[in-house]
Amino acid sequence: MGLTSVAPRVAVSVVTVLAALTAACASGERSTAGESAEPVHYVALGDSYTSAPGTGRGVGSPIGCERSDNNYPRLVAAELAPASFTDASCGGATTEHLTSPQQTADGTNPPQLDALTPDTTLVTLGIGGNDVGLVQLAGQCAEVAAEGGRCGESAAVEERVGNTVAAVAEAVRAVRERAPDARVLVVGYPTILPADPATCADVLPHDLADLAALREGLDLLNHVLEQQANAHGARFVDTATPTAEHHLCAAEGQRWIEGLESTTGAAPLHPTARGERAIADAVLAAIRTR
Repeated sequence: MGLTSVAPRVAVSVVTVLAALTAACASGERSTAGESAEPVHYVALGDSYTSAPGTGRGVGSPIGCERSDNNYPRLVAAELAPASFTDASCGGATTEHLTSPQQTADGTNPPQLDALTPDTTLVTLGIGGNDVGLVQLAGQCAEVAAEGGRCGESAAVEERVGNTVAAVAEAVRAVRERAPDARVLVVGYPTILPADPATCADVLPHDLADLAALREGLDLLNHVLEQQANAHGARFVDTATPTAEHHLCAAEGQRWIEGLESTTGAAPLHPTARGERAIADAVLAAIRTR
């Protein structure tokens, strides 16, 4: 075989390798995002911190679940471009509504786990807050504070969180059973209140001791979520750390959690659109880190 016949083949081989390397480099960011040759079938489960009422245009059925087109599952899906995507989240959901229908003010949401199949490859689960009732408790304490009183609920908050451990454990187990080949991410709750309750003195009417108890309750709930995720083959996504300086008592331009009265359209004491973006970024970072 002469040199004239070898050279073109070598040139073609080099071009082929360079083309493959270029394609690999170009797709590197997408592959680190958790994508692979296998199609991604993504299902989002959760409560109002997942459905994110008021952070965008309402989408999905039933309307009573108040899902936003700007919630973190949709922001995640927009980047992953999955082969299929189902947002089963619903405002007001508890762990019970993973396996039972949920009646809303406008329609019934099927059991959220019904959205899972053996083909599901990615699940995000944000649940437990309504089991504890921290948002409702915060509202009640605000009413008490307006009359000059305090809740004094520190022990009760710990008890409430303690009572959710078994329910959270069962929720993660059930997800794993319904979608045995899926990557399961248990998404924690963002920082709602600052570490120093005095920061909220001019923002919230609550007694500072009540604020401290509520903050400790949310920290404890996140700990339970992380613990049960680790115990049942899932991964916990910390959203409290990236939102730590953006609690509801932060300066207006830095606030990613709505106050007792909404100024952005988001539900009171829930993430704003910027908060949902921060949660989505935390979820994407977890997906990209294998």
